[in-house]
Amino acid sequence: MAEPPADPVNLADYAALAAAALPDGPLGYYAGGAGDERTLRENVAAWERRRLRPRVLVDVGAVSAATTVLGTPVDLPVLVAPTALQRMAHPDGEPGMARAAARSGTVMTMSTLATSTPAEVAAAAPGAPRWYQLYVTRDRGVSRALLDSAVDAGFTAIAVTVDAAVPGRRERDHRTGFRVPGHLDMPAVTAALGRTAGVTVEDFFSIVDPSLTWRDLERFAADSPVPVLVKGIQTAEDAALACEHGAGGVIVSNHGGRQLDGVAATADLLPEVVEAVAGRLEILVDGGVRRGTDVLAALALGARAVLIGRPALWGLAARGEDGAADVLAMLQREVENGLALLGCRTPAEVTRAHVA
Repeated sequence: MAEPPADPVNLADYAALAAAALPDGPLGYYAGGAGDERTLRENVAAWERRRLRPRVLVDVGAVSAATTVLGTPVDLPVLVAPTALQRMAHPDGEPGMARAAARSGTVMTMSTLATSTPAEVAAAAPGAPRWYQLYVTRDRGVSRALLDSAVDAGFTAIAVTVDAAVPGRRERDHRTGFRVPGHLDMPAVTAALGRTAGVTVEDFFSIVDPSLTWRDLERFAADSPVPVLVKGIQTAEDAALACEHGAGGVIVSNHGGRQLDGVAATADLLPEVVEAVAGRLEILVDGGVRRGTDVLAALALGARAVLIGRPALWGLAARGEDGAADVLAMLQREVENGLALLGCRTPAEVTRAHVA
């Protein structure tokens, strides 16, 4: 195996650094997908198939990657996606990721399966925008406790994951015998369950509600004091239902290829979702974004912004907070360079005509 680069220049370099830094179990947990990992691979390949259509002789003397997401100003159309157990990647954990996002002028989305509390993340980056990812549990009191802890800590949106009624079959974890290290806890979950000891990922998924329906989601969104985004939309039909049942936004996502293997890549799903939503809600997309040009393709296809999970995690694993911040800075530079070469001054100027 080649030595990882000492001076990373792109996200692939950070992936190599992370692979060298992490033991097989945690690396497989973060990097792996479900089944044969067809969707995992296709998420990346689908962005690579997109062809951008630049316009020339456009005044691009001043280019900015800044935009807004749900009305929140961000310095680039790239948000940090929720990823679990970040202290397993690096001691900086979720607080370090929050500081990295704040330094980059963007939103961090915190996972329910975090190794920090919402209050700790809020204290790490006071005043920075942050969202909370939530699984709805059989006992709605547990979900409500998690929601309240996030809202009390100043989180301004909730991303409800709807593509994980049961966990996908992630065979890398079976091969490595992966288990969450005993010294790590998921304190928000532990507290919400009223336990004095930590819980495992398997414990938590046993209490996720597999009978959740659109009617339940509508009630949840109506009771939430902050906007509720639906994360895990993969069809036009469900995108339309999200609009009709109180969603504050939709996230086109297949859980990074970790749930149902063989589903379409998110780049391929995005156009039908955009058509079904028809401007009623903001649309975000995650899965396989590895370059600023992927971000531009997503904007051209109708997304407001993208979320990145693994790339930010690779930065964290390799170099802690500074690595995660560097990953975001790399993407900002790539987006700004790509905007200028595409003939656009801002993300708002990128249209469907800019992608084939």
